[in-house]
Amino acid sequence: MTDLARRLRTTDAVVIGLGSMIGAGLFAAFAPAAAAAGSGLLIGLGVACLIAWCNATSSAQLAAQYPASGGTYVYGRERLGEWPGFLAGWGFMVGKTASGAAMALTFAANLVPEPWTRPVAALAILTLAMINYRGITRTAGAARIIVTVVLVLLAVSLVAALAGHRVGFDTAGWGSVLSAGPYGILQSAGLLFFAFAGYARIATLGEEVIDPARTIPRAITISLLLTAGLYVFVAVALLLVLGPSGIAATVAPIAEAVAVGHWPWLAPAARAAAAVAALGALLALVAGIGRTGLAMAREGDLPRWLDAVHPRFRVPHRAELTFAGLMCVLVLLVDLRGAIGFSSFGVLLYYLVANLSAFTQSGSHRRFGRAWQVLGTAGCVVLVATLPWQAVVAGTAVFLVGIGWRLVARRIDRSGATG
Repeated sequence: MTDLARRLRTTDAVVIGLGSMIGAGLFAAFAPAAAAAGSGLLIGLGVACLIAWCNATSSAQLAAQYPASGGTYVYGRERLGEWPGFLAGWGFMVGKTASGAAMALTFAANLVPEPWTRPVAALAILTLAMINYRGITRTAGAARIIVTVVLVLLAVSLVAALAGHRVGFDTAGWGSVLSAGPYGILQSAGLLFFAFAGYARIATLGEEVIDPARTIPRAITISLLLTAGLYVFVAVALLLVLGPSGIAATVAPIAEAVAVGHWPWLAPAARAAAAVAALGALLALVAGIGRTGLAMAREGDLPRWLDAVHPRFRVPHRAELTFAGLMCVLVLLVDLRGAIGFSSFGVLLYYLVANLSAFTQSGSHRRFGRAWQVLGTAGCVVLVATLPWQAVVAGTAVFLVGIGWRLVARRIDRSGATG
């Protein structure tokens, strides 16, 4: 078995995390979250931030003890047993494959009109898969460029949206902040959680990070705090300019906020930012899925053919290309909102296992109090229960398929061993 190469420093890991989270949240999740929560959007964002912090601290604590590719798939196996680990890995693979499709569709929708959206989305997936194929340092370098471009374009867009706007919320027509009720606010939190899941990619790169016990916890914490601050700022700006109903009524709220401002000619900058940010998230997704797929294949929980590391570029090339192909299939079959809900279902269950695993740690490996893991566990369960029912049904069905796959694969392995 060929190992991956340790080449990433803290800055590289932070940039990969930022690229994952900024692309996933700012340009895809606010509209469906506003539709669910109405004027309670900021409360939903706060709940999502809190649950993300709990999950991030659990992931950081576990990654310091188990610096290997695979993230919570590895942690679940080590702390809880094979089945919890498998369910975490399966949830990550199916959830993040759907998330990759969502990011590709976000990129294409901001770049070209129908009927070209889906073909361009598939082309973007294949292009970024080939960048990842060339090595993890190429991935980090591309992520650094993408994050820089996104932040510059985003700053221009927000200045254009807020220019000349009266300071203070115009609450006319907003209704009560709690008008959507607890269910609507929690559903918005579940959808917005999709925006924070990028730090998982840092943990899945554990086998390629220099000094992982120090680097991974720092990178996870830094990238999450920076992203949370940015999300809050953008959410307030969107509410100031569009209001909750305006955010919910558009698939591109930042671009719409610029379009109704005093400098509408800058709206293309917002769409360009969305397109580039989606590429950053997609780049990191392909990398994270490949590493988790490699870890699962090593244990026989995915076809062992995927257990391959390129002898020159030291990347899990078969796993990356296989799941990039599956993403291409998904972009032809799903819409953006459905992909976000489905992705949130799989990833929330992934972090449920992470919190339960971290709860079992003790001694020098414990960095955060168990109360955070209890809160994170409860939060994951509640947010899963409040996702759109279509996402819950589809996610449950896919998990049942995964359980069936593992039972059949294990039986075949046992038969081969005894034969």
